[in-house]
Amino acid sequence: MAKTGSYTGAAKWLHWGMALIWIGAWIVGILATHWRDEFNAHHELTFLHKAMASTVLFLIVVRIAWRLTHPVPALPGSMSPLMKRGAFVGHVMLYAVALIGLPLSGWYWSSVADKPVMVSGLFMLPPLVDPDQSLYDLAKGIHTYTAWLCGALVGGHVLVALKHHFIDKDDVLSGMLPGRSN
Repeated sequence: MAKTGSYTGAAKWLHWGMALIWIGAWIVGILATHWRDEFNAHHELTFLHKAMASTVLFLIVVRIAWRLTHPVPALPGSMSPLMKRGAFVGHVMLYAVALIGLPLSGWYWSSVADKPVMVSGLFMLPPLVDPDQSLYDLAKGIHTYTAWLCGALVGGHVLVALKHHFIDKDDVLSGMLPGRSN
């Protein structure tokens, strides 16, 4: 088994905490929109979805600051330069699209629709733009298609992590698991 380093405890907490919030918000968003009558008649799920997703916007600032000030463990030497570059690009896409772009597109959609966004139910975000019903379908489409792209990115991330663990038999996945020391 190829040995690599372990992420810091804070990096692990940010990774798994944000993953749980993000996946929860993604699932709640699907339920809120595709089964509106059954599960979201009074928009409780929409409120929860926005509260969770907007929290990700604040946590990503902390996560990026942590990432920039704390280097990640080296990837296994058995990985080719092309695979290492792919890992870097994949992580940049996850940060840019899933953790920044998707919540921002939802905030934009809510702004266009003149609907509030409460951060963890604590305070309201100001609208990004003035309400404009003529942009509603465009904003909804951007958010919806970005959400499905993010689902694919996150699914790919999980599959690659499992490949590292079960096929490559390296420590890439275990280095991010809770309980492993640096």
